[in-house]
Amino acid sequence: MAKIAKKVAAAREGIDRNKLYSLEEAIKLVKSKASAKFDESVEIAMNLGVDPRHADQMVRGVVSLPNGTGKTVRVAVFARGAKADEAKAAGADIVGAEDLLETIQGGKLDFDRCIATPDMMPLVGRLGKILGPRNLMPNPKVGTVTMDVKGAVGAAKGGAVEYRVEKAGIIHAGIGKVSFSEEALLANIKAFTDAVVKSKPAGAKGTYVKKVAVSSTMGPGVHVEPGTAL
Repeated sequence: MAKIAKKVAAAREGIDRNKLYSLEEAIKLVKSKASAKFDESVEIAMNLGVDPRHADQMVRGVVSLPNGTGKTVRVAVFARGAKADEAKAAGADIVGAEDLLETIQGGKLDFDRCIATPDMMPLVGRLGKILGPRNLMPNPKVGTVTMDVKGAVGAAKGGAVEYRVEKAGIIHAGIGKVSFSEEALLANIKAFTDAVVKSKPAGAKGTYVKKVAVSSTMGPGVHVEPGTAL
């Protein structure tokens, strides 16, 4: 425990918890403070001035990051016949119908993104209680309920990131790896924040983007001046 506490203290050294850094400064700090033996993910958290309990204040969508996420994304597709073949050809990791339903009901969720053709949604709907809480439920608003299976699988594999505001008005997402260049991380963050701003709901009042922070998997959070991230 003492060793862990020492590591945390060392990582926080040089970071002013009360200061708002420019996005460029924050990225430099996150990269310099990452000390894990693996390639840590870089994450962004945005505190929005919305109350997602109200339907007109929900924020969700999908954005393709120009430099990808650096993660290997496993994709499951609910489809039959020609569309199932299309999904396999596009690189989907798991493709099925009733058999895939049974696998998921059995507790095996070996995937990061779930896509379905519209005709499969009555079947997929039975998995709402399993997929919903994990943010894996296919949804036409984010392009995961579609007849363009090839395009959806390609987007998921190529760095498309789904986002959805949580109860406290916070959105967070992985936007790259510590090994990425500062320029690549900056471009990814700008693409992500731009998408969130464009998703501003009609019911949002007052300041929309209240706080922004970036961090690595094992590193401390660095608070960002919101204006520099937008």
